[in-house]
Amino acid sequence: MWKSNTFTRRLGVSYPIVQGPFGGGLSSIPLLAAVSNGGGLGSFGAHYMTPAQIIELTRDIRGATARPFALNLWISDHDPGGLAFTPEQFSQAVQRFKPWFDELELPLPEMPQRVSERYEEQIEALLEAAPPVFSFVFGIPSADILEQCRRRNIATIGAATTVDEAVAIAAAGVDMVLATGFEAGGHRVAFLKPAEQSLVGTFALVPQVADRVSIPVIAAGGIVDGRGVAAALTLGAQAVQLGTAFLACSESGASPIHRDTLFSPRAQQTVLSRAFTGRLARFIPNRFIAEMELHQETILPFPLQSWFTAQLKKAATARHDPEFSSLYASQATPLLSQRSATALMESLIAETEQIMTGRRDSGFKMDNH
Repeated sequence: MWKSNTFTRRLGVSYPIVQGPFGGGLSSIPLLAAVSNGGGLGSFGAHYMTPAQIIELTRDIRGATARPFALNLWISDHDPGGLAFTPEQFSQAVQRFKPWFDELELPLPEMPQRVSERYEEQIEALLEAAPPVFSFVFGIPSADILEQCRRRNIATIGAATTVDEAVAIAAAGVDMVLATGFEAGGHRVAFLKPAEQSLVGTFALVPQVADRVSIPVIAAGGIVDGRGVAAALTLGAQAVQLGTAFLACSESGASPIHRDTLFSPRAQQTVLSRAFTGRLARFIPNRFIAEMELHQETILPFPLQSWFTAQLKKAATARHDPEFSSLYASQATPLLSQRSATALMESLIAETEQIMTGRRDSGFKMDNH
């Protein structure tokens, strides 16, 4: 049966369905709880949080669900030159962003002493909080961290954009690998080669990874309904992760303008860009991306670029303006049909069951060995 395998037994979930973790306030406890209580694995992107916030978050999640859940961190928390601004760099960036700040009626910022949280501090808090699952992107934790996870019975999931990354994750002793294709919304989480050199499609990546590693494979990227779930399972995945489909639900932390845009004709096109964060990600195109792409040489390294754009995004959200919002979206966004996490879970389970048991109305049959 598709609902019972190594993945579901190891994590203690009823269905091999994972809610993708979102950073920057897009994750929410209500969304995580709805997915976990519905039998899947709810997730929360915590890479922007302080250690104290991670401890508090875990406590609050446990108050919302008694089922398994995952916390997600970014192993690589900055790009070269991205730890702090130099005065000259900051001054140049202020002048570059000034027209947009002026348009959104924002005061010009002062140079910060710190622009982001550090993984080394966050992981200590995560280990103390001991969530059931630790998922991570942009690299692999040290052998010591992975051993500490095992001692605390924290299952680990590492994200790979290529076969080589998946093999490295398995060799490190990680419990499960997320094979994420370039159709996915959000960041391309490559770590062995530049993201632009790691753009493999989900349904080309998944069977290759399944053939090369012995740990469970979770498929991600362009999966929004039962058809995608069944296809991924047929190609060798033991589970699937959906990001955009859950981001579009009312329980997520996405702004109303973001969710509405996901269901609009604008979602028929997506682009890969470094405009918002300095790292490559997939978005619905808007004015800010178009204008920033004209001056790619001025895009700052992550997370310096994110520090500036976060202020634009906050102002744009308050004004319900999609042109300065980071509208993360999958290439499969036009297939979205559900606006609540509970309804999405129910439809995913029902559609996948129909396909995998050969009872689909269309007459489609699958020999499920």
